[in-house]
Amino acid sequence: MNRLNLNLLRALAVMLEERHVTRAAERLHLTQSALSRQLSQLREHFSDPLLIREGNEYLLSARAKQLLPKIQAILTEVDELSEGDSFDPLQCRRRFSFACTDHVAQFIFPEILGRLRDEAPGIDITFEMWRPEWLGRLGQLPLDIASTTTANLPENVRSIHIGQDSPVCLMAENHPLAACELSIEKMLEYPFLRLNSGGDKDSFFDKALESMGLQRRIQYEVPFFSAAFQALEGSSLLMILPHHIAMNALEHFPLAVAQLPLAEVPKNQYHMCWHEVHDQDPAHSWLRQLIAEVLRKEMYLES
Repeated sequence: MNRLNLNLLRALAVMLEERHVTRAAERLHLTQSALSRQLSQLREHFSDPLLIREGNEYLLSARAKQLLPKIQAILTEVDELSEGDSFDPLQCRRRFSFACTDHVAQFIFPEILGRLRDEAPGIDITFEMWRPEWLGRLGQLPLDIASTTTANLPENVRSIHIGQDSPVCLMAENHPLAACELSIEKMLEYPFLRLNSGGDKDSFFDKALESMGLQRRIQYEVPFFSAAFQALEGSSLLMILPHHIAMNALEHFPLAVAQLPLAEVPKNQYHMCWHEVHDQDPAHSWLRQLIAEVLRKEMYLES
């Protein structure tokens, strides 16, 4: 086989994005046997296995990892030829993947979904829990947009700056420290809760304590903000987290917020990121502008 047609390229892109033949077949509205035949053709063309089976999943070969961002860029340009200069969200029929913390998914994304229902009912969203190590690999991942905290963006990653805020201390509204000004000494009398997913949110506090020859007790670690808020409620635990998330938690849980007793508290810089391969995609551009608008409105950030 000397040539690849557009349908084979699309099939390859979806298989590499899904990393699963059955899911890719469902997304392409093909039978699994038909897609398996196309995979055999593609393997022959590239002289490479492309997808390597491991258990019930597939891994991308080194060649496949190189091909994916190139194929995505080609397909984006082809789609732009058919879409012309105008984009109609009402006519768009696409699925996008979005990565963020569970806080955004639970408390902010419902409004985004409401906007999509009214303005672009054919757009579907797949949510992924954000992993910080993904930021430098956006072009290699089946991921369209990510919301994260970062001060430095890798090469070929574009972003919209959403805003900034600073960390605060969150606790139960009846916590003994809720009615008084915090001090390091008072805080260390109580155990802490830490979030162990979605990126570093409180290591600066440990470094500050270390410089004083002090250490806190981490009694409980959880991966989700929703679980953390429920654990704080009615307990003696303390949690250090971004200000906008703490303020949102106050609207849903009986909690209290206090400023940290440190001379210097870092600023969190929030960005909505995507790889350059998506930069000129009209549908992608429309969606990221909509998401950025809602994020800015709902996240209670400092200017």
